Amino acid sequence: MELFQAKDHYILQQGERALWCSRRDGGLQLRPATDLLLAWNPICLGLVEGVIGKIQLHSDLPWWLILIRQKALVGKLPGDHEVCKITKIAVLSLSEMEPQDLELELCKKHHFGINKPEKIVPSPDDSKFLLKTFTHIKSNVSAPNKKKVKESKEKEKLERRLLEELLKMFMDSESFYYSLTYDLTNSVQRQSAGEKDTRPLWQKVDDRFFWNKYMIQDLTEIGTPDVDFWIIPIIQGFVQIEELVVNYNESSDDEKSSPETPPQESTCVDDIHPRFLVALISRRSRHRAGMRYKRRGVDKNGNVANYVETEQLIHVHNHTLSFIQTRGSVPVFWSQVGYRYNPRPRLDKSEKDTVAYFCAHFEEQLKIYKKQVIINLVDQAGREKIIGDAYLKQVLLFNSSHLTYVSFDFHEHCRGMKFENVQTLTDAIYDIILDMKWCCLFLKRVDQAGVICKQEGIFRVNCMDCLDRTNVVQAAIARVVMEQQLKKLGVMPPEQPLPVKCNRIYQIMWANNGDSISRQYAGTAALKGDFTRTGERKLAGVMKDGVNSANRYYLNRFKDAYRQAVIGERT
Repeated sequence: MELFQAKDHYILQQGERALWCSRRDGGLQLRPATDLLLAWNPICLGLVEGVIGKIQLHSDLPWWLILIRQKALVGKLPGDHEVCKITKIAVLSLSEMEPQDLELELCKKHHFGINKPEKIVPSPDDSKFLLKTFTHIKSNVSAPNKKKVKESKEKEKLERRLLEELLKMFMDSESFYYSLTYDLTNSVQRQSAGEKDTRPLWQKVDDRFFWNKYMIQDLTEIGTPDVDFWIIPIIQGFVQIEELVVNYNESSDDEKSSPETPPQESTCVDDIHPRFLVALISRRSRHRAGMRYKRRGVDKNGNVANYVETEQLIHVHNHTLSFIQTRGSVPVFWSQVGYRYNPRPRLDKSEKDTVAYFCAHFEEQLKIYKKQVIINLVDQAGREKIIGDAYLKQVLLFNSSHLTYVSFDFHEHCRGMKFENVQTLTDAIYDIILDMKWCCLFLKRVDQAGVICKQEGIFRVNCMDCLDRTNVVQAAIARVVMEQQLKKLGVMPPEQPLPVKCNRIYQIMWANNGDSISRQYAGTAALKGDFTRTGERKLAGVMKDGVNSANRYYLNRFKDAYRQAVIGERT
């Protein structure tokens, strides 16, 4: 779609549709495309992919319009639904400030009207993009006395830091995804429940995972069908889609691939060996969102920090199979305060004062998922014990037959880098996994699917951060489920494990998922990721974990407060 700059508005236009964004009050308005003729000297700035929304970083600052500048195709889900990742954004101040060079793709129809070179060479460093923005901010600041000069400089510094974090949140983490035809916020099972829903996509989404809900609120409140085109529900999380071939004669291609990227599949069509599609979709809740030491435990609405629903999808032989797990902070009031390398956890409310909010959390969880199996991985001794004990006490007070509590001291069982001992846990809960089942749909036609079975309950896995240990265990549980699914569909022999190459790609997907969620909450890749990625724990992985731990400490000390402020303004 085309982006125009006029005296009082920025105007987005595609075909007969136009969205006018006021540079005076930040208001958004739908108008006919022909109204562009009424705008004062409109100039086409280039092309964008869509609207994320608008945000005001501080009450004294103007509104900023956030647009999708670049996207990357992640892959296609069953039904030929494209999923895209946001890789670049454009940020426009909804004020009289002149826009910086946005480095947009040029519109061939209007390029002659743009006062800049025909070919734009993208900056190798996105910090230059930020620098251009604040060069314009400076030029627009007028300060007649020393006091106002100081105030304007402080405001400019604050806005610069907040905008820098906003840009980094999108451009560095690459953790924002959308689809124009598929509901990424809802699992296959939730989408298949009830009658066919003909409402527009944004009205069917799961509110928990509609990341840009408030940023796009001006449009959702309009309430006319014309607005549907402009609203793109975005999730924060992770999506990866791969096609795997079950070939037991194939090597793992270790020499051709790195631990970060899957081995490349052969380009020739192979009709002998079964193929299946596997997708991982992680949806991060917009509630109690924030950074690791800034958001812990439960809030007064029963929401918990770092809550993520992860869905593993398998598609083979016109069957789509879905298995979901969740993670989330221990739902009691607790925190880790201070600037020590690893602050000691503390309880912030008494057992009695916590009960109502713990109940609110699990009542909602049981309403959505019916049954919950808690897998608590925190240490049963040492500094983490206080949190684990508080969790168990609340579970006992809740006293629900739909809630099962499993404690697995990860560090004790896997001492000495023996992470393969996680199998002790999966063996112990194997019958629970089978009883839980999974969702299975049979695709009758492109637009019609029949439900064969449903998942009855979920695993809710947690450690202290719900990152590193949680990643290892969730990947292990999901692997058990996938092997059962493939064997039941006749894709794998009953007594065989996954082929080496399939297994390697699968491990990389789960490791990438863990790294992405970790960057969103702690600012670095996940610890213990080498085991998830390769199935082995080595000294190099331990040393890399040390570097990431130090980086997490630095980010908490000096950066997380600004990132938290940006997240807080969005929600």
